[in-house]
Amino acid sequence: MNRFFLFISICLTFSLPALAQEDSSRQIIPEEFVKARPPKSAASSAGRSKYQSTATKKPGDKAAGSYQQLGLTIWRLRPSKKTDDGVRIIVQEGDENVEWTPERMAANAPLHVGEKIRLSFEAPQNGYLYVIDREKYTDGSMGNAYLIFPTTRTRGGDNKVAPGHLIEIPAQDDRPNFFTLKQTRTDQVGELLTVIVTAQPLEELTIGNKAIKLAPELLAKWEKQWGAKYETFELADGAGRPWTKAEQQAGEDVSRQLTQDDPGPQTIYRVAVKPGAPMFVNVGLQYAKGKAGKTPSRTK
Repeated sequence: MNRFFLFISICLTFSLPALAQEDSSRQIIPEEFVKARPPKSAASSAGRSKYQSTATKKPGDKAAGSYQQLGLTIWRLRPSKKTDDGVRIIVQEGDENVEWTPERMAANAPLHVGEKIRLSFEAPQNGYLYVIDREKYTDGSMGNAYLIFPTTRTRGGDNKVAPGHLIEIPAQDDRPNFFTLKQTRTDQVGELLTVIVTAQPLEELTIGNKAIKLAPELLAKWEKQWGAKYETFELADGAGRPWTKAEQQAGEDVSRQLTQDDPGPQTIYRVAVKPGAPMFVNVGLQYAKGKAGKTPSRTK
């Protein structure tokens, strides 16, 4: 039975100091992301995308090491309209193909039971992407940790990230190619999504065609070694924007790249990476208050 845990409105699981300037309401241009992509033309207007820090505290002391970035966009699927200008995704429902329009979500936007969700990741540096999920319950306890990406069912197990290239979860040719939000326990209040980007593949993992259960001590070791402070930035006026043709093509074809003129990720995580360490980001995922949250099913 599929039990893919999926994700909802993004919020940090613990309060973190900002890592750059002191004005928490500032807007920035994430130049590392923009400049890492190929220019569309000689007249390319690199850096047009403006981001706003979501930090609620002024910066503290900077962590030792360098900074790396990770981009994440959560797409909410809604029924397509005849007047829609954006591209659509085809969803197989029974014997019929139904058209849905993916729209960007703000980090703190609530999700509701039955909604369909897709995720896309991007990094401005080469590496390997790993996504781990745990359920979170009312009493603060956590469920088992599952590696939900990579699997051989998505992109043939290819988890390489590179500037301008998108990794979509699920992939467009997966069936289903979306996550439907549904609850697994009545006391479940959210998820903890752990995203890791490494320079080399993790030798401890052997992926298969299903999500794999991780030993708690393995994940605890990684967090102790690689956990670091980070800050998030939201694309200004990005929420509600529809999926573009360029994003659709980049997600579908691993050889396609987004250019400096294409939209940036909706949310960027700027991580203070320890020297020689992978990028490690814990993202809290909480359900809308007043309604039971749901998570997609994950194969066991």
